[in-house]
Amino acid sequence: MSSTASPAPPAASAWSPFRYRAFALLWTATLVSNIGTWMNDVGSGWLMTVLSPSPAVVALVQSATTAPVFLFALFAGALADRIDRRRYLIVVNAIVAVVVAVLALVTSLGLMTPELLLLFTFLIGTGAAFVAPAWQAVVPGLVPRESLTPAIALNSMGINISRAIGPALAGLLITAVGLSAPFIANAVSTVVIVVALIAWRPAPEPARALPPEPILGAMLTGLRHAARNPALRATMLRSFAFFTFASAYWALLPLVARSLPGGGAELYGVLLAAVGAGAVGGALSLPALRKRVDSNRMAAAGTVVTAVAMILLGIADEAVVALVAALLGGLGWIAVLTSLNVSAQTALPNWVRARGLAVTLMVFFGCMSAGAAIWGQVAAAGSIGLALLIAAAGALVAIPLTWGAKLGQGEAQDLSPALSWADPVVAPELGESHDRGPVMVTIRYEVHEADVEGFLAAIGTLSGERYRNGAHDWGVSQDAAEPQVWLEWFMLPSWAEHLRHHARTTRHEQEMHAAVRAFHQGAEPPEVRHYLAPSRSLARRASASARGGGSTGQAPGEAPAS
Repeated sequence: MSSTASPAPPAASAWSPFRYRAFALLWTATLVSNIGTWMNDVGSGWLMTVLSPSPAVVALVQSATTAPVFLFALFAGALADRIDRRRYLIVVNAIVAVVVAVLALVTSLGLMTPELLLLFTFLIGTGAAFVAPAWQAVVPGLVPRESLTPAIALNSMGINISRAIGPALAGLLITAVGLSAPFIANAVSTVVIVVALIAWRPAPEPARALPPEPILGAMLTGLRHAARNPALRATMLRSFAFFTFASAYWALLPLVARSLPGGGAELYGVLLAAVGAGAVGGALSLPALRKRVDSNRMAAAGTVVTAVAMILLGIADEAVVALVAALLGGLGWIAVLTSLNVSAQTALPNWVRARGLAVTLMVFFGCMSAGAAIWGQVAAAGSIGLALLIAAAGALVAIPLTWGAKLGQGEAQDLSPALSWADPVVAPELGESHDRGPVMVTIRYEVHEADVEGFLAAIGTLSGERYRNGAHDWGVSQDAAEPQVWLEWFMLPSWAEHLRHHARTTRHEQEMHAAVRAFHQGAEPPEVRHYLAPSRSLARRASASARGGGSTGQAPGEAPAS
């Protein structure tokens, strides 16, 4: 099942990722698992309308599903970037299967309450939070880069095929068997993904020469990278602008289904199936559309279609209007989601992929969670239709306000490791230095006066690379005695983190280094020096000596300086 077993296709088509057996295996298993997930979501949403029909309470189901991703995704991404992702996914999915099975048991025994349902929903959402960053980070390793965009589109299409099947099945099972049936089906589908992960045999990763990153440090590095990655920042801004308003669609859909003439679980399932059908149609047309429309226009068009869907849903007084709104909603959703996902994936190098995607998921699910609660309150204070109309207007206004944040900036960048620097030399008497820190790195440049402005602009751009790859402080200073000498310096937490910095630098970032060094006019290359903080044992001895009244540095018999 190795992702390297099959040769690369001559050209990437909409279906090319299926030529790779690992992708085909996991895609199929994920489809089954997502069918169960959608059945679970329909069951939870509908069960809450039975337990408590208040719009504010029903909307909290959406919040309980999405809030855990906002809370835990970064921690999960840091874990996924430092341990074996396959084993990690097996363990987490197995735990989720157990939680869902208990949910099914409690429901079948008639012991469910609104508070207990929210708790179970939160726990299952927590499982999704720990799975999502690792799962998304796995995808680029299943296919070559030229097939990444269709692979992401196929993943989105699979989610929406499951959305077309799962809700309809959930509606039938709720009517024929009972409210516990969707949860039982979800537990079984989660076992399917565990079996597929056990069967998958990815190519072994290279042995790591450095110790794993401390988990807190890894999380901070992920945040710094996201904050200093222009392509990822633009993607997150566009995500915030869309999902804050589009969350109203998902939060209020079960209430719309319940309020329509003849509404019920069956209609809710049909509407969600129509959303899935619209999304599948959109996914099939995306490869052809992307040849003529870039990611920015695709996302904007998808936002307009989603806003139209919310308007129709807000004014719907019969099932057929809601059905049209559901089809349009699926079409707009897949266009925006795929554009944002491709933009995020192509903005990230592999070493920080899970953490970077975790940050984007935090934006996505944070907006979905907060938005669901807000729109539920708006609907409770006014009406469901009013909340949907306000959300549609907000989504349309956000398009021109965020147009300057361009998607897909990373698609033309080579983010493969440059591996152009040898490990810096450490004197033998310093011994093992991995835990020494913080570390200060200095680089000495000689720059002609006429070139200073251009040099400062270039090195200012380079500062982003320093922060993205692990530095927590950076600066540039001019020598007061020799004005042509400029010193760049940056700080890293440890010597091991500096060595990781060497390995993380990409070919695209190497071009930034070359642009700065082009301003150097010295006879020798810029001088690079590394400074280590005292070792912990030496620092402890010095501290103990100071506390014990050790030498003050004054001559015998000399009075202390005032």
